[in-house]
Amino acid sequence: MSTPLYQLKADFFKTLGHPVRIRVLELLSDREHGVAEMLRDTGVEPAYLSQQLAVLRRANMVVARREGTAVYYALTSPQVVELLRIARTILSGVLAGQAELLADLRTAAAASLTSPTVAAAPAEPSSRRPPSTGRGRPG
Repeated sequence: MSTPLYQLKADFFKTLGHPVRIRVLELLSDREHGVAEMLRDTGVEPAYLSQQLAVLRRANMVVARREGTAVYYALTSPQVVELLRIARTILSGVLAGQAELLADLRTAAAASLTSPTVAAAPAEPSSRRPPSTGRGRPG
């Protein structure tokens, strides 16, 4: 029995679910990069970058090539660039919606600070009797 497509998609998105991996893919969206460049641009330790690159290699999202002692990485598919662009567009829309909500909340808060406060009316005494305890009749 083959793996359901939704499971494969979930696994794919798990691969993308790490900031260093996303940063590496963004760097590789422009051009091939050497490991030394990526270390500089990501600011992570060499062993940590190596782990993240291994995850991307196992997912067939990047490919490595050696040139002497240097190792260079490239994307396996130009569609990764499109995926990152679409993610940026979606995120921009979400953040714009949140910015609008934040602006509305700030406007409402400012309005409540500048409008006169209405004094609360005193509570009226209750005309109801307290609930019966069931131990006899109120008298």
